[in-house]
Amino acid sequence: MTRRALVLCPGRGSYSRAELGSLQGRPSAALDAFDAMRAARGLPGPRALDAAERFSPRTHIAGEHASILTAGATLADIEAIDRDRYDIVGVMGNSMGWYTALGAAGALSLAECGRLIETMGAYQQDNVVGGQIVYPLVDDAWRRDAERVAAIEQAVARTPDLFWSIHLGGQAILGGTDAALKAATDALPRIEGRGVAFPLRLPLHSAFHTPLLQPARDRAAADLADLAWTAPHTPLIDGRGQRWRPAFTDRAALAAYTLGHQVTRPYDFTAMVVAALGELAPDVIILPGPGSNLGGALGQVLVALGWQGLRSRDDFQSRQADDPFLLAMGRPEQRSLVVQ
Repeated sequence: MTRRALVLCPGRGSYSRAELGSLQGRPSAALDAFDAMRAARGLPGPRALDAAERFSPRTHIAGEHASILTAGATLADIEAIDRDRYDIVGVMGNSMGWYTALGAAGALSLAECGRLIETMGAYQQDNVVGGQIVYPLVDDAWRRDAERVAAIEQAVARTPDLFWSIHLGGQAILGGTDAALKAATDALPRIEGRGVAFPLRLPLHSAFHTPLLQPARDRAAADLADLAWTAPHTPLIDGRGQRWRPAFTDRAALAAYTLGHQVTRPYDFTAMVVAALGELAPDVIILPGPGSNLGGALGQVLVALGWQGLRSRDDFQSRQADDPFLLAMGRPEQRSLVVQ
């Protein structure tokens, strides 16, 4: 029996030390296309970056390499999904994963998807604009903490040049100038958990999805004005929760959202997941690699919704152990349930 699957493409920074070497020997049209595109520019492609002897943050996390590496790994995983067992009824992505989703859903060809990712990633080379910090809004049971929510709202309201960047389930991702991030870090109550201290500054990240990226938005409007957009063959859910359907997509509007709103306005991961669950009614959500770091954010959205009776982190983990709704291809035991 074929199961209805919703695919979630991860954002840049998902490829970590643990993934090094994972792309070697894998047949993939996406990896072939991206390797060839990068070779033509004298740059290492995803397979070459993956073949490095050691993981280097300045190489593997830097925007000019991380974006194409993440997208290549994600699309290669999507190619490996067993279509006899899973009918992909929708595609969505977190942050830069939206660009990958456009390629996966057919709104852009592999070549054009790669060009979009390369262009936006190249803007980050030696040009990191501000940054991002992460702060949890839920407790250890994944229940919303009113004090943490209030602290974040006050920080954004009172700190110049500090903005919401991503509404990521039970986490706030804020973007801003270095001065704004320092002020917010000093003002927000420190939280220790699982070996990590919050607020946490994300390395080599610009203030994505904030007004500080207006120059990148302006450049993209000119540099990518001739991208060849098509109607997607699979429904897309964007970072506002809007669905783009194959038969009714306005290609100019899709381009305007991708190169405009998506660059300088907050990315609402939570609204995206809620809309996708309600409109597409998937049997499972497939999270392709690299990594599986969006699993927690997805679980937090499900708990907030009370989806199928889930009320806590323990409920989600028990469901995952018994009958997983989220299939993360970065986890070997779940990958085996997905691939051909």
